[in-house]
Amino acid sequence: MIEDIRNYVKSCIPCLQNNHLTQKPPGALKPIEPLEGVWQLLTMDFHEPLSPTTRNGNKYIISLTDVLSKFVITKAVRDCTATTTARFITEEVILKYGTPKCILTDNGTHFTASMMSELFKKIGVKHLYSTPYHPMTNGQIERYNATLDSKIAALSNEQRTDWDEQLPFVTFNYKTNIHRTTGQIPFELMYGRLPILPFDQQQPIVTLSQDPEHVNKLKQYLSSLTAHAKSSILKQQMKYKERYDRHRTNSVYKLDDLVLIQALTRRNKLDIRYEGPFRIVQQLGTKTFIVKHIKKTNISATSYVRCYPTLV
Repeated sequence: MIEDIRNYVKSCIPCLQNNHLTQKPPGALKPIEPLEGVWQLLTMDFHEPLSPTTRNGNKYIISLTDVLSKFVITKAVRDCTATTTARFITEEVILKYGTPKCILTDNGTHFTASMMSELFKKIGVKHLYSTPYHPMTNGQIERYNATLDSKIAALSNEQRTDWDEQLPFVTFNYKTNIHRTTGQIPFELMYGRLPILPFDQQQPIVTLSQDPEHVNKLKQYLSSLTAHAKSSILKQQMKYKERYDRHRTNSVYKLDDLVLIQALTRRNKLDIRYEGPFRIVQQLGTKTFIVKHIKKTNISATSYVRCYPTLV
């Protein structure tokens, strides 16, 4: 009798579609392996629109982070179009720091436009996308964006109409402080020297003599910094993975299973949380699937899966 009641409750479709899922999603964390050097892989994203619009007409922040050093480049802009993105990459990145090897972005139209494809092809940069069914891939830059708001707000005027003027100071502060993940200063990893701040005491004597071993010393110094940063990143990744994987199981779904998938386009709190049922037609990874609606023709790729009940 009790088992029958449990099965009946589990088979409540409206309940599964609307109830909040409290258990952790399945699947262990797979961290990105640290790079061999700086400027090999950068992540780029637009910060969501900030309110109010500044006196200069700026509404967005475009950010770019070097995955190894955590060195950040930001710029306040008026829109989030492909034209603005291309100008940022050309003027603020390549002309000031050189051409990176790869840039990782999400699938926003400002990154997927043909203009961007032509630009990346012309400058020889490999463009990588975070998959729409696994958006955490580009989480590093999104986490940085989340830290901007409070710091910018603290420096802005009461009307918050000058936040774009405070952005360079917040960005510089981030680049010149020790990063928790690497244990290093992003500025130092990028340039091979410590930043000299306006309040630092300068050396009273300036020498013009040249050190013939300067280049070799600089290479050894940067190599040591990079090795230490990679080691620190790996340690932090293992700690984070241990916390993430705790009480989390691997996916138990297989081909032809019926599932519900999370509704990513909810507009209000009363909209259903999960849509379906869908049938799993292909497995792309440990927790990523291609699913097809059993009554419609649409096919989707997703990692937001919930078990569809089977009446017994």
